[in-house]
Amino acid sequence: MLAMKRFKSCIAAVVALLAMSCTAHANQSSTNNQNETSMEKKGKTLVVFFSHAGENYNVGNIEVGNTRVVADYISEMTGADQFEIVADKDYDMPYMQLIEVAKQEAKDGELPPMVGKLENLDQYDTVFIGGPVWWGTYPQVMFTFFRDYDLGGKTIIPFTTHEGSGLASCVEDVREAYPGADVKPGFAIYGHEVRSGRNKVEKWLKGLGF
Repeated sequence: MLAMKRFKSCIAAVVALLAMSCTAHANQSSTNNQNETSMEKKGKTLVVFFSHAGENYNVGNIEVGNTRVVADYISEMTGADQFEIVADKDYDMPYMQLIEVAKQEAKDGELPPMVGKLENLDQYDTVFIGGPVWWGTYPQVMFTFFRDYDLGGKTIIPFTTHEGSGLASCVEDVREAYPGADVKPGFAIYGHEVRSGRNKVEKWLKGLGF
């Protein structure tokens, strides 16, 4: 009788272990499926950015612009393609002179011409848009891009590099340019922090589900 009870107890234990194993496998499969679905929904990702090398406030004379550093982080962490907005205009000048140029461009609503062309825009579902803050918003050449390329229906994630302006009016300006897009709140990082701030960019991206 005692042997029979022990046998039944062993059988029950085996059944319980099998049930737990099946449940764990099902949960793992569900998690994997959710992750795959999440990535499928994002589709292909693009980083569009303008970056200014040379003399930058509180950073000095740099060969690689602050925004390019952040754009490179994003591409490394998400696998995103890149398109750099390059102005057909010389901005290689002392910082204080550059600010006056940016101020006048914004006042006049100038749209400086761009060099290069973005191909196959339709393949991207998510577009990061980044640049420095010049006179309260993105540099005017970025508005040239907004005029020339339709991002309606896409997810747009703005970001900025700055020295105290934060996001300024960049998010609002992107929303105005693309009323048919899903424009996210945005991310701002100090220019003097970008070279040691990879972890901040990574934390932001993880919060977005990347």
